[in-house]
Amino acid sequence: MTEVSPITAPAQSRLQRVLTTLQEVVRLPSGSIGLTLVTLHIVLALISPLIVPYDFKEMNSAIILADPSAAHWLGTDHLGRDVMTRVLLGGREALIVTGIATPAALIWGGLTGVLLGLRGGWLDEVVMRLVDAFLALPGVLPLLVLVTVFGTGNDVLIPTLAFFFGIPVIRVARAATHEVVARDFISAARARGHSQLTIVRRELMPNVLDTMMVEGAMRWSWMLLGFSALSFLGFGVSPPTPDWGLMIADARVYMSLAPWGVLGPVVALSSLIIGINLTADALAKTLGLDRSRKAVV
Repeated sequence: MTEVSPITAPAQSRLQRVLTTLQEVVRLPSGSIGLTLVTLHIVLALISPLIVPYDFKEMNSAIILADPSAAHWLGTDHLGRDVMTRVLLGGREALIVTGIATPAALIWGGLTGVLLGLRGGWLDEVVMRLVDAFLALPGVLPLLVLVTVFGTGNDVLIPTLAFFFGIPVIRVARAATHEVVARDFISAARARGHSQLTIVRRELMPNVLDTMMVEGAMRWSWMLLGFSALSFLGFGVSPPTPDWGLMIADARVYMSLAPWGVLGPVVALSSLIIGINLTADALAKTLGLDRSRKAVV
């Protein structure tokens, strides 16, 4: 029996499918918890400038490393700044940078992987060996090299993160494409004389979209960790801008005296990462995908 391509559904039906998938994700315990955590962080990032009790730059030498109190719920840091204020504001920069870089990584990495999976041949072999070479490097090393050379502004961090975190997406998109290319409707599209770009747009992309959605959630969590690692090492956000990675780096020296300066940003970052991963797991289960499956070489 000949397969029929599930292509080009009307926009209304695609929206209905998204809403149905979201409802299925929320029904799963991991999905409801994960989406709640992610939504909470996004809402706090949006409204935190309106609700924080202090200016994040405000220093007070009289209350350096003060204990948590009614005035300062998480105490103060080594400069007398309110830790709660800086924790609430600390996720804004990370969410802005990774919120732009993650879709960019998915777009360029996904399109490259789909084209390679469709085309095959010597170009596929050469590009995949380059991908293997990049993936063999320590995760943060190439990031450090580029931000050291070009600077640490968002105009450097966003394309840098998008490029390096898009490389693993190539492998995943290529593997997903291999599963679709062998189907009858792809052979039928080729027989009708459709160009490769048309096949990619109308036949392949709708069929690898589920995999890319789950991969996007995974890349987002890894990118948040990468961004925070750069800030922790002094190559991300510049002081006095509040950022979780930078706050951990500044407060770790005083952890024995004031552990809340480290615990606050650690709990905030961890809860966001956990929320994203729980959501990705629930989404994978809803779509019938196996996150543990290895991509083909």
